[in-house]
Amino acid sequence: MTGRERILRALAFEPVDRVPKDLGGMRSTGVSAFAYPRLVEALGLPPRRPRIHDTGQMLALPDPDVLDALDCDCVAVESDACTNAFDEPDRWHSFDFGGRLSARVMDPARFALRTDGTVVQDNVSLMVPGSYVFDAPGAGQVLDLAGDLKKEDLDVLERDLRRALLEPPRVAAIRDYCRRVRASTSRAVFYSGLSAGLGFRGGIPNFSMLCLLEPEYVRALHGVLVDHAVAQAERLLPAIAPFVDVLMLSADDHGAQTGAILPPAVFRDLFAPYYRRLNDAVRALAPGVKTFFHCCGAVFELLEPIIECGFDALNPVQWSAGGRSYRDWKAVCRGRIALWGGGVNTQTTLPFAPVAEVEREVEEVVAAMSEGGGYVFCAIHNLLAEIPPEKIIAMYRAASRF
Repeated sequence: MTGRERILRALAFEPVDRVPKDLGGMRSTGVSAFAYPRLVEALGLPPRRPRIHDTGQMLALPDPDVLDALDCDCVAVESDACTNAFDEPDRWHSFDFGGRLSARVMDPARFALRTDGTVVQDNVSLMVPGSYVFDAPGAGQVLDLAGDLKKEDLDVLERDLRRALLEPPRVAAIRDYCRRVRASTSRAVFYSGLSAGLGFRGGIPNFSMLCLLEPEYVRALHGVLVDHAVAQAERLLPAIAPFVDVLMLSADDHGAQTGAILPPAVFRDLFAPYYRRLNDAVRALAPGVKTFFHCCGAVFELLEPIIECGFDALNPVQWSAGGRSYRDWKAVCRGRIALWGGGVNTQTTLPFAPVAEVEREVEEVVAAMSEGGGYVFCAIHNLLAEIPPEKIIAMYRAASRF
């Protein structure tokens, strides 16, 4: 069974020869570029400089031999910008982040070094000494309760989105790139580059208040965003559908550590109908392509409306937040929506427990999650810089027993 067959059968709740696995199919199932060289060495593979495709989170694009060693079943393709299905030496350029990491990035000119060792990206975000990711200064979101809530001019937004619609030459370039990816691998092709962006625009505090106090504005905003996403899908999907298997359709975090950010009734009213419309459009345009929803946090109480949205797969399955077990998540989702992730508790077990405990937890989780199909293994979100390679290898090899 090929990786592509394994992923598609799992997402269709059909029997597989083993549980399919993912590393780096999208930007929340990946591995830190700082952890990656140690992983490569521990796997006994030739050393190489990691390709960092997400320079904010500092994620390495896993190479095919690493995917082989960990028995992973999908490759990433981000529009026509990059993929890990094959090497593209002309696309990547050396940069060492002030001597901290010998790596390759697509545009070294985006970075500058300060005398204290801080790396600056795009003149805005900072990776200070001792940090492994970039942060924007003042990232906390201020909500002025004495002032008006901030709203976008929807006419201007609609105009700007019309200008962002893909023109035929760009569609053809993306199609040709995806065709090349398909021809180069038997793994499932995971495409990122089409999304409505129904997140908390302008920040969680302000947008949450808009949802509660001005729901008509939120409905109008989401209508504009989904109109654009459907129009983009109508241009793009007929061209790329033969060459992609999974579509990263939305990455909107609706959960915190203890519960959903908004009440389930608000999610069902202001978000679910728009996600459903987008899913229906994708299914009509590309019936063989599976849709993927990334939604961090304690969203157990949102599972029913998320299922109603029509997504094929939910990630990262953060059962470690909210006080509900992975068995509870599986009981709600069984046969209704596939679970992609949740393979190990990345807040406690993976960073702090010994290797044997990591293996034990993975085995217990995978046994429960994979029952009846509808499961793809990976961690809850990205593998961070501090995680030893022995734990990464142990978790993937433990999952291979199922």
